Amino acid sequence: MGSTLADLHNVADYWNHNTAYHPWLVDIAARHHGDVLDVGCGEGLLMQRLAAVSRRVVGIDPDAAAVERARLRLHSMTNTSVDHCDFQGFTAPEQSFDVVAFVASIHHQPLREALAKTRRLLRPGGELAVVGLAANKTISDWAWSLLCMPIVRIGSRVHGETRDIGVPVTEPQENLGQIRQVANEVLPNAEVRRGLYYRYLLHWRDPR
Repeated sequence: MGSTLADLHNVADYWNHNTAYHPWLVDIAARHHGDVLDVGCGEGLLMQRLAAVSRRVVGIDPDAAAVERARLRLHSMTNTSVDHCDFQGFTAPEQSFDVVAFVASIHHQPLREALAKTRRLLRPGGELAVVGLAANKTISDWAWSLLCMPIVRIGSRVHGETRDIGVPVTEPQENLGQIRQVANEVLPNAEVRRGLYYRYLLHWRDPR
């Protein structure tokens, strides 16, 4: 059964461990007021927020139901478009975007290839921003997760977390050390740091 406007209204605005970082992404996009690619856009809440500070926002997602919901959410916006495809199948000319954003989506594809493709898509001075999930493999990985747990629980209760928004999920394979190593090989001087809510942040600006 397709999505309805009533269904969309029920999740028009919500908070979870991913949307907690939307302000960071919107601030990055606002520096450019340009063209943004949202990879794994889901049902479109981030696109809606990015569109307010951008010339154009393109969203892609491999889940047909999520794409339908995103198009419903964004139906009144003239500077957004949503394509049903994954990042590996997405085609665009090189240097098409000022910002490329991944929110809980980069671990759905091979990391090295995704970062290399993003580099080709960014314009000189463009920025990559990733809100990602990493696997726990080392003592330090598990220790950080345990330290975060009280804050995560408090944040979820205070904000009224919406855990399930009806999009496909998968478990990450690389831990933060592996992600940092690959990022620095593909994107020299990339910044990778741990965040709250079991997320990490990867940020890189094209130096050209």
